[in-house]
Amino acid sequence: MAAEEKPITEREGEAAEAPAETEHGGETGLKGLVDDLHARRERAKLGGGEEKIARQHAVGKLTARERIDLLVDPGSFVELGIHAGPHFSQRAMEGKEAPADGVITGWADVDGRRIALAAYDFTVMAGSMGMTGELKMARLRELALTQRIPLVWLLDSAGARIQEAAGGLFAGSGHLFREEVTMSGVVPLVAAMMGPCAAGTAYIPGLSDFVPMVVGQGAMALAGPHLTKAVTGEEISMEELGGARVHCRKSGVGDLEVKDDRECIEVVKAYLSYFPSNCEQRPPECPTEDPDDRMSERLLDIVPESSRHPYDMYEVIREIVDDGEIFDIKPKFAKTIITCLARFGGTPVGIVANQPKQLGGILENDSADKAARFVNLCDAFNISLVFLQDVPGFMVGSKVEHAGIIRHGAKMLYAVSRATVPKVTVVVRKAYGAGYYVMNGKAYEPDLLVVWPSAEISVMGAEGAVNIIGRSAIEASGDPEATREAMLAEVRKSIDPYIPAHNAMVDDIIDPRETRPTIIRGLRMAKDKRVERPWKKHGVMPV
Repeated sequence: MAAEEKPITEREGEAAEAPAETEHGGETGLKGLVDDLHARRERAKLGGGEEKIARQHAVGKLTARERIDLLVDPGSFVELGIHAGPHFSQRAMEGKEAPADGVITGWADVDGRRIALAAYDFTVMAGSMGMTGELKMARLRELALTQRIPLVWLLDSAGARIQEAAGGLFAGSGHLFREEVTMSGVVPLVAAMMGPCAAGTAYIPGLSDFVPMVVGQGAMALAGPHLTKAVTGEEISMEELGGARVHCRKSGVGDLEVKDDRECIEVVKAYLSYFPSNCEQRPPECPTEDPDDRMSERLLDIVPESSRHPYDMYEVIREIVDDGEIFDIKPKFAKTIITCLARFGGTPVGIVANQPKQLGGILENDSADKAARFVNLCDAFNISLVFLQDVPGFMVGSKVEHAGIIRHGAKMLYAVSRATVPKVTVVVRKAYGAGYYVMNGKAYEPDLLVVWPSAEISVMGAEGAVNIIGRSAIEASGDPEATREAMLAEVRKSIDPYIPAHNAMVDDIIDPRETRPTIIRGLRMAKDKRVERPWKKHGVMPV
């Protein structure tokens, strides 16, 4: 055989005789392969197909890809894993189609800032979570953590895919929740409930920072209606079991009710605008034309002269923040306290305020939990805190004691004590007992503590004090009512705000109209504050 001749192997001979078309009948060569690639992408983008997309629209829901398009800046979405399908190891899924394995993952920009994004596709096996889909999600969680960018879930999923999860291999699952805990406080975590989220996957929103829920669509429960009936015999719909009204008003797992997918996307974008991309950054500034030194005459009229008369603290808040704009968190849960995001001088701030319009603004189990969670959230992401006090203290009685009000109140004490971000406290009116403490009183390191002339800082109100310390004298008096009034007058003198001001226990008594400029000056003064704490692995929060 000549040196330049080369024998034809059996494999090469087969290749030489192969048909000139690609597997799918397209053109030969690279162009044919590229055409095939694009065809595969287009099929994957159809998800479960036109019929299931139509069903999704018929019930008032957008598809996963339509939701992504609404959320992200045009052309910025980079998808990971579009060619995914059921994992080869899952025998129960042989021969079944599941484009992208039911979850669309990737990264994108929202208002020019990078996020990691996952959207579960209900048109594909009800958005159930399969093995390949979870491999994609593990990749996305790693990306969000290593790149230090927020992770947003658009949830519309029946939960774990039973065909794959049932059996002994379940013993190796569950990484997603541990990894979500690892990410908590490092990057913002948003779980938008735009459909169901059943079984263990309900812990995705349960462990997230912000959970908006679409009324009539978003729902979460550890056991769906079918399993609930099988175990308890209870007949109940998913909406009744774990819909938006349940979780945003009763359980407190949800943060905000929204009417549809479009509003849900808008609130996710608005929420992210208050937060840095990670815990090592400052919150993003937002230019405003609202003057820092703006005074508010209306504040003199909002708060009644008598401490017994209610008013709406939201009116006070809107008078002092930039442009009167707030982003309310859990507005329909534990309504005796307000937790909202706003801006002062363009800088994001978290506001914790008592609501005298609801039971006088008293603190109870749920309101303590609500405030503690919000304080922890703001502290994790360097968002300064403003406390507006008008608090008669904690609820009393056997019902709340049996429900653990000491434990719940301790959560709030713990969160406020631990927070090291700039903190400004304004006492508007009542500041009684432990309510004064948990609302960031003097001992809890406020960088600025100011009070209005209407402030009453005391272990309790005058009436309560007289009822306890003056009971015997009133009962023995020939004129009990006159004796009571005389004692009330004496006690009221002792809770005059000029007494703590005289003893340097508050920083200043301010004209209510000065509230906005005073807060802004305090926040700017404390912008670079540093707090040293004793080293420890972590504290033991009373959860």
